[in-house]
Amino acid sequence: MRYAYLGPSGTFTEAALLQVPGADEAERVPAANVNEALAMVLEGSVDGAMVPIENSVEGGVSATLDAIARADHLQIVREVLVPITFVLAVREDIDALEQITQISTHSVAWAQCRGWVQANIPGAEFIQGSSTAAAAVGLQDPEQHHQAAICSPLVAHDRNLKVLVEGVEDNLGAVTRFFLVTRPGPLPAPTGVDKTTLIVPLPEDKPGALMALLEQFAARGVNLSRIESRPTGTGLGSYFFSVDIDGHLAEERVAAALTGLHRLCPDLKFLGSYNAAEGITPSIDSHNSNEAFIRAREWVGQLLHRL
Repeated sequence: MRYAYLGPSGTFTEAALLQVPGADEAERVPAANVNEALAMVLEGSVDGAMVPIENSVEGGVSATLDAIARADHLQIVREVLVPITFVLAVREDIDALEQITQISTHSVAWAQCRGWVQANIPGAEFIQGSSTAAAAVGLQDPEQHHQAAICSPLVAHDRNLKVLVEGVEDNLGAVTRFFLVTRPGPLPAPTGVDKTTLIVPLPEDKPGALMALLEQFAARGVNLSRIESRPTGTGLGSYFFSVDIDGHLAEERVAAALTGLHRLCPDLKFLGSYNAAEGITPSIDSHNSNEAFIRAREWVGQLLHRL
């Protein structure tokens, strides 16, 4: 097996990938960005790619949301949660915060540590890196000029970097959610603790358009655990929605909701059903159970025999 991930080695994305059974023995291929990682999947040079989708502090990762939505022939087969903590690594000649004028890291990491930096190194300039690991590696490159990098403790340890401060994140207990994306294939079997991800283009911009879509879920007792709007890029007012729902396509209520949704939105895109990493069993009313849907369908079938 070969897997792509946001590199270089030691990123939180690689930590997420290593939670996949067998990934520690698989070939792991670093990618410069999400688009490159997904392109490897589409061209068949890797079996899957691990990409970040959501952070508990900053919300959705726009680059991933957009890339997955616009690509064809991709499927989400697993989600992984990684607790996030950061350290401030520095060059060997740096001994005090006052010596730091430039800090490099990924933009998502910067957003989670910006408050600490402003409080402790208010004059420091942010230099955007392609990843937290790349910023850390840059500390050992004489051609790069930042004196500090915000990165994971794993990167600092693996690269034998000098750590000036630990725990520089603004929000303790932050978590980032990752997707393992492959080419389309068999769905993972339902476990009773599952999620389904959809891309839902808004079919028409008119009063009640979004409500009509949401009613398809509400009427069947399907909970939305995430919904985010993203511009389609075709003009102002044109959006699609990236949606996670609690449940698996194999469940009657989920299949019924998607059937109703497809009638309103024929361009609906199904990205996969997979085991939910949180492990929280959804609460389902008895009238939305598989048995209730089957009984209702059989009742209608009996009525149709009278024709």
